[in-house]
Amino acid sequence: MNCCWLKLLFFKNLNRLLSVILGRLFLGLLLLYLAFFIFFSCQSSSERKIYRIGYFQVVDSITASEARRGFFQALQDRGLWPSEEVEIEVRNALGEIPKVQEIAEDFVRKKKDLIVAHSTPCLQAAIIATRKIPIVFMAVANPFLVNAGRTPEDHLPNVTGVASTGPIAQTLAFIKKVLPLAKRVGTLWTPSELNSEYYLQLAKEAAQELGLEIFAVPVSSSQDVLVGAQILVSKKIDCFFPISDNTINPAFSLIARVAEENALPLFGSFLLAARAGACAALGFDFFSMGYEAGQLVDRIKRGEDPAKIPFIYPQEVKLYLNLVAAKKQGISFPADILNRADEIITNEEKN
Repeated sequence: MNCCWLKLLFFKNLNRLLSVILGRLFLGLLLLYLAFFIFFSCQSSSERKIYRIGYFQVVDSITASEARRGFFQALQDRGLWPSEEVEIEVRNALGEIPKVQEIAEDFVRKKKDLIVAHSTPCLQAAIIATRKIPIVFMAVANPFLVNAGRTPEDHLPNVTGVASTGPIAQTLAFIKKVLPLAKRVGTLWTPSELNSEYYLQLAKEAAQELGLEIFAVPVSSSQDVLVGAQILVSKKIDCFFPISDNTINPAFSLIARVAEENALPLFGSFLLAARAGACAALGFDFFSMGYEAGQLVDRIKRGEDPAKIPFIYPQEVKLYLNLVAAKKQGISFPADILNRADEIITNEEKN
């Protein structure tokens, strides 16, 4: 009897011991699992890849601001910005061309995942700085001038973007229609900018076909624009048609002032010139241009190869008229031109 009782007591204590051991083993395994989960979660969080974008432009202007606004709107619509997973560094060379190259090289040193080159000088600098980091350009008149490629499809494997070749010939034809007796067209251009030289050549070729003569005054900085415009007045021009570039656009209102003082029509070679004092302007929507560039950034971030993305060329040319400026510049538009305008400004623009 005592023997049976001892056996029963032994097995009872053994079961209790095993229960304690198994319980503690289970608790230990649970704590170990939680420890590994926390460790790897923290490690994953600390090593989370942040996509770093370097965005730079050569100068501030109304076109640059509009394109930049479109670019960030596209990122916002695609859910890329603002985001903890995307970091964007925005730089502005403030018109200092040597600074442009410094910024591009700094982006490469910082190992950016993508570079956005806003303007021809920025694209040129980015191409010199890297042939590996993807580059998306915008507001570039002719990307082939800086050896970005040979055709829209055959280009550097790390480069794609949105070109902005302005409708120079169309604008001169428009000038001829509005001013059929005009012969002498005055323009300003910047010799140090490849895009400006390219546009001037297009203007001269188109003018010759239309029986117009281009009088061109070179400028080296925005401070030269006012004097340049006054020189053109002394040449007895019939109207102004300044080249659109990074030097002239920021000072466009100065040309508008000279045009108003001398009752000379001022035509813009970029769409927003009408809001800066031109009586009329043909061109592309820079907001849309920036928006398309933002969409390209999203495509590349998601894994698309920039080498397989052709350069984009806006197709829709719009017409803006400024009737306030037109009156001051001694010009009126016929009904057919008023009817085709995409925007008509009838009040003073508030700067």
